[in-house]
Amino acid sequence: MQVVNKTNERILAEHVRKADNFFSRLKGLLFSPPLETGQGLLIIPCSSIHCFGMSYPIDAVFFNKKQIVVGLVESLKPCQVSAIYWRAHGCLELPAGMIKHHGVALGDQLIIN
Repeated sequence: MQVVNKTNERILAEHVRKADNFFSRLKGLLFSPPLETGQGLLIIPCSSIHCFGMSYPIDAVFFNKKQIVVGLVESLKPCQVSAIYWRAHGCLELPAGMIKHHGVALGDQLIIN
């Protein structure tokens, strides 16, 4: 699966794993090596994330049911918790620095396929 920012026509991640059930969402990126450029984890449903038990920072892109970006968290460090994005339906976790690198902004339209 891949995620594209339709607004600026940039590919955010080409190799995206989906976490959409209780166990896959619970595990998330725990016990996983750091994400590499082009990789991501799509968590649905999701309105907040944490990095407890992780050893590396990540970026998080929160989006609503229409796949519009409603929240951005850059470089969430281990043992930190994001804000709650009440309008969010899901979250795309990316390697730290990818939000800035790809120019992701609030209101951008994502394409998830």
